[in-house]
Amino acid sequence: MLRIIPSRDRAGLLELLEARSRRQQTVEGVVGPILDSVRRRGDEALVEHARRLDGLEGGSPRVFPSALRAAEASLPRKLAAAVALAGERIREFARRQMPREWMAPSGQGIETGQLVRPLDSVGAYIPSGRYPLLSTLLMTAIPAQVAGVGRVAVASPRPHPSTLGTAAMLGIREFYAVGGAQAIAAFAFGTESVPRVDRIVGPGNAYVAAAKRLLASEAGIDFVAGPTEIVLIFERGSATALAADMLAQAEHDTDAAAILLTPSRMLAEAVATEVQRQLRSLPTAATAREAIRANSAAVVTENLTEACEIANRIAPEHLAISESVPLREIQSAGSVFIGEWTPEAAGDYVTGPNHVLPTAGQARLRGGLSVLDFVKVISVQRLEERGLRELAPAITTLARAEGLEGHARSIEVRTGLSEARHNA
Repeated sequence: MLRIIPSRDRAGLLELLEARSRRQQTVEGVVGPILDSVRRRGDEALVEHARRLDGLEGGSPRVFPSALRAAEASLPRKLAAAVALAGERIREFARRQMPREWMAPSGQGIETGQLVRPLDSVGAYIPSGRYPLLSTLLMTAIPAQVAGVGRVAVASPRPHPSTLGTAAMLGIREFYAVGGAQAIAAFAFGTESVPRVDRIVGPGNAYVAAAKRLLASEAGIDFVAGPTEIVLIFERGSATALAADMLAQAEHDTDAAAILLTPSRMLAEAVATEVQRQLRSLPTAATAREAIRANSAAVVTENLTEACEIANRIAPEHLAISESVPLREIQSAGSVFIGEWTPEAAGDYVTGPNHVLPTAGQARLRGGLSVLDFVKVISVQRLEERGLRELAPAITTLARAEGLEGHARSIEVRTGLSEARHNA
């Protein structure tokens, strides 16, 4: 049964929030030796782990382009059309996010600006547990392509034919049938058959998350993702729809969390009843029921303002809000879904914004995966003589205040101020 907690029950609320932290598993003790073996022994260790953990057959982790093309040809027409539509919308959103290059005057003889350059290579990790996650492949590969990344490699254990077919539709030619910590290690260190990448992106289980955390100094990562979560803020609405949204999140994982924040006790009770009713016919009920029991709740708040305060404290991966919640009140969330006609599931697949999002409070620090994760913004400055002369007094004053005489002299040898100071 979905718990109903009054917001004034601070102990109950604290228990709900702290449970999210306890769910973040620490498995470095298992992951560390796997990473070290791939670093030291390359393909030998990678294939060894992949055979044992991923069911890899044969001696190579590579899925060759011919197999990708065959999988594309076998995609059901309806599925291929859905992939194409989702891909178009994700690509268009990523294009809108793309930062621009610019150069502009900022004084007489002074010009500043920025260059935008793509990373050379990216490794996208695509989980492949109970279900194929085609949408995650779209969400990780397409922004990299829009950014202009020259090499996009994909790793996924036991890849479903539909995943391989989707990769082919995207023009991916480098695909590895490996997963877990061993795949992250291969991307970070490089092996004989898997060249290293500049950045590793994509969600995964606790072992993938631990590997990314441990290897963050070897390769760039997006963020370390934990169990999925949704917070909903509604003062009124369809209990049927709200319960369905909570179960849509809960069915992902027994560690998933779904939290309704509402000032209406009546709505909280109606949603709790509806959750129970819908669980009776949900095919994924075994998973969803445990997530609802252990990690989820309806919190009855004093008003919408308090609901927003609690949501900002949680900083959820997904935040669904009613039309009456002002966006200015939202400070921390991975992605926001506004109104009863914007279910989170739409964002999982087709609306366009990325569904690879920070969890476990990391949305206080950053948003979701975007084209910005695949580019470098490089600052540029150009000074003419008059520009340097105008700035020289401030530069040399600051340099000497920091005790960096060489900095000051590098200015004065150009402007003649050094000789003037010496003559004075």
